[in-house]
Amino acid sequence: MAYQTVKGTYDILPSEMLKFEKVNTLFKHFLYLYGFKLMKTPVLENTKVFAKDNDTSDMVTKEMYTFTTSSGDSLTLRPEGTAGIIRSFIQNKMYANELPVKLAYIEEMFRHERPQKGRQRQFTQLGVEAIGEKSPMIDAEVIALGYFFIKALGLKSIKVCINTLGDSSSRIAYKKALEEYFRNYESELCEDCKNRLSKNPLRILDCKIDHEKEFIKNAPSIYDFLTDEAKDYFEKVQAYLTKLEIPYEIDSSLVRGLDYYTDTVFEVISTHSESGSQSTIFGGGRYDGLVEELGGPAMSGIGFAIGEERLIILGDAEGIFDDGEAGLDSYVIDMTDASPYTLEVASIIRANAYSCEVNFTKRSMKSQFKSCERKKARFIIIIGEDEVKDEVVTVKDTIDQSQAIVKLDELIDYLDRKMQE
Repeated sequence: MAYQTVKGTYDILPSEMLKFEKVNTLFKHFLYLYGFKLMKTPVLENTKVFAKDNDTSDMVTKEMYTFTTSSGDSLTLRPEGTAGIIRSFIQNKMYANELPVKLAYIEEMFRHERPQKGRQRQFTQLGVEAIGEKSPMIDAEVIALGYFFIKALGLKSIKVCINTLGDSSSRIAYKKALEEYFRNYESELCEDCKNRLSKNPLRILDCKIDHEKEFIKNAPSIYDFLTDEAKDYFEKVQAYLTKLEIPYEIDSSLVRGLDYYTDTVFEVISTHSESGSQSTIFGGGRYDGLVEELGGPAMSGIGFAIGEERLIILGDAEGIFDDGEAGLDSYVIDMTDASPYTLEVASIIRANAYSCEVNFTKRSMKSQFKSCERKKARFIIIIGEDEVKDEVVTVKDTIDQSQAIVKLDELIDYLDRKMQE
């Protein structure tokens, strides 16, 4: 029996892996520019790290991979990055450090969703979290990091959407108004939204089933319930984004998919014609109560997460990735009977930071030259019995088509000179 990948997972082959490496390398560069530090958390966490009381998000109620161990512990495969980072922030007493603590991750996540293009059950997220201080300036800087990273990657068809969910006083008043309003339409709500009505009616605004219904569009607006402090905070976020020359739109329906968000929430979406329903490139927001809810001090934080697979699909649509793999520096053709000299030559080349591949199959010279061409090798190193005897190699430069016999102890100097020409 030939086994296949599990539903909702897929292999990342070498040609695709190059795209992931390009994205990750650039992301790490932006982390360096903005002072964020990479870290890792376990793929397994206590289920309560993710499943808070009265959480109505689809991720918690429908999509988590949760199981009970033989000792009775409930564990969950990590479905998102923020909660695990906060758990580690508390456990390792990072709150005693200079604030805000600026952390980042590149991690695998797991959600039992319906597999579709750009949305698999195992996927990679790039994310940042700035924890310990609440400031509209930090909000703007976190948005800026993600926005300018996406621009530097080469995506052009993008739009920034922002909203505010208000502070705790604003949210209490708004939730009460929404619950009273939606009670009038309870019979028209989907089953999920009927459950959300008493727990977190804000999530009804984000419902994938009901969002196009007219009574959803006519629901009360958060802006009618914002405290003066919440209004001032959001206005300052907008002012900072304007100063940073980040174009944005205010989307009053934007609430994000997780229940812990407060104040600023944001998404960067693709406006490319091929983005389809999976148009969100990244999203995030501020969370005031999550650190305390997970057992830490009362501290605020803000972060975002980027779905890397979806980002690469959008990058392909906009043509930002190179065609194929980078070429080799050198390819060794061994015309001897597997002489140890061949491996010695290859070892010297690699020790001096040139990539090198050796042909190990007994094929004709013509066939091996075709392999060099497919692998885009700059130099072809030919070793025959005469080369072994004289401790030399024959080097062919595929760019200028020159060919030379070079002593082994002069090979690296020769390659250096040719690379500089």
